[in-house]
Amino acid sequence: MSRTTATLVGFVAVLLWALLALFTVGTAPTPPLLLNTICFTIGGTIGLIWTARTGGFGQLLRIRWTVYVFGTLGLFGYHALYFTALRLAPPAQAGLIAYLWPLLIVIFSGFLPGETLRRGHLIGAFCGFLGAALIIGGGGSGFDLAALPGYLIALACALTWSGYSVFSRRLGDVPTASVAVFCVATAILSGVMHLALEETVWPRNTLAWASALALGAGPVGLAFYVWDIGVKRGDIQLLGTASYAAPLLSTLVLVGFGVAEPSWLLAAATVLVTGGAIIAARASLTS
Repeated sequence: MSRTTATLVGFVAVLLWALLALFTVGTAPTPPLLLNTICFTIGGTIGLIWTARTGGFGQLLRIRWTVYVFGTLGLFGYHALYFTALRLAPPAQAGLIAYLWPLLIVIFSGFLPGETLRRGHLIGAFCGFLGAALIIGGGGSGFDLAALPGYLIALACALTWSGYSVFSRRLGDVPTASVAVFCVATAILSGVMHLALEETVWPRNTLAWASALALGAGPVGLAFYVWDIGVKRGDIQLLGTASYAAPLLSTLVLVGFGVAEPSWLLAAATVLVTGGAIIAARASLTS
C-alpha cells in the first residue's frame, strides 16, 4: 500500500468520527461507560470475525503481550480520561483541551525516524486548532480554575491519544488485526468501570439500539482499524492536521440533521480548518 493510499484510508477514520456526536445523541440516556462497552464489543467482534475469515489468528498469537497492553491503554485510557474530564470540568473547555491531540501528533511526529517537521505542518495544525476551538468552545464562558483537575485530565487525554498514534508508527510490523484485541480488552475494562461507577440504562428503543450499533460499526469500530493503517503507513503529519476536520464535519452533520444551528462561527471554522489542511498538504508535497 502506498503512503498516499494509507493516508486516505486513515482519513476515513476522521470522516467516521464526524458521525460520533450524532450517533451518541441517538443513544441517550445510556451512560458513557456502558455505551463504551457496547460499542467496543461490536468493534472488537467485527475485527475478530474479519481476522478469522482471513486466517490471521496465528498472527495474533505471535504478537508481544506488551503490544496488547500498549494498545489497550491507548484506547481505554483515552476514553476513560475523556469521560472523567467531562465530569470534572465544563464540557466545552475540557473537549477543547482534549482536542489538542492532532496538534500534538504533528509535533511529536517530528521526532520519528524518516519524518521531517516543516513550518507548514505547524502552521496548518495551528490553524486547524483555532478552527476546532471556535466549534468546541464557541459558547464557552472561559476557564474555571476550580475545574483545574478536569483540565489536567483532559490534557492527559490528549497526550494519551497523540502518544498512542505516534508510537503506533514504531509498531509498523504489528498487523492491524491486533486492534480487534485492543477493542475487546477495552470493552471488558469499560464494563468493569461501568459496574463500579454507573447505573445501568440500556438503549431504550429501536433508534437508540440502531445508533449504538452504528457507533460500534463505525466511529468506535472501523475507525480504529483504518486509523491504525493511516498512522503506520501514511503521512502522519497530514493526518494529524486533517483530524481537525472531525469537529467541523461533526457540527455540519448535526446542523444537517437539525440538532444544531448554523452560525458565523461555523463559517469561520470552515475557513480555518480547510486552510490549515491545504497548508499542511502543501508542506507534505514539498517534503
